[in-house]
Amino acid sequence: MGKSRRLKPPPQSLKNRSALDMASELAGKAQRPGPDYRERSLKIHGLICAKCAREFDDSNKHLLTVHHKDGNRHNNPPDGSNWENLCTYCHEDEHSRAVLGDYLNSD
Repeated sequence: MGKSRRLKPPPQSLKNRSALDMASELAGKAQRPGPDYRERSLKIHGLICAKCAREFDDSNKHLLTVHHKDGNRHNNPPDGSNWENLCTYCHEDEHSRAVLGDYLNSD
């Protein structure tokens, strides 16, 4: 048998907090922009590709993706200013251009 490990005591900041306070904080974090930004972007920008202007509907909106303009997928402002909806083809093209550019400039 291996050594038993001692658990560290909780940080002081957690000792005086109730379970209700912590649950409430977690609920607040769940409302922050996260993976649900796709639905928000579709609502804000519509079901259309920003690059090729192809229009989508409920039957094919799964082909529409959200591209982060600055490349940072954690930058999700509530107004959608860092997002653009791109079809899967245009999204792939957008990212492969950067890879190709890096390759061509690596001389």
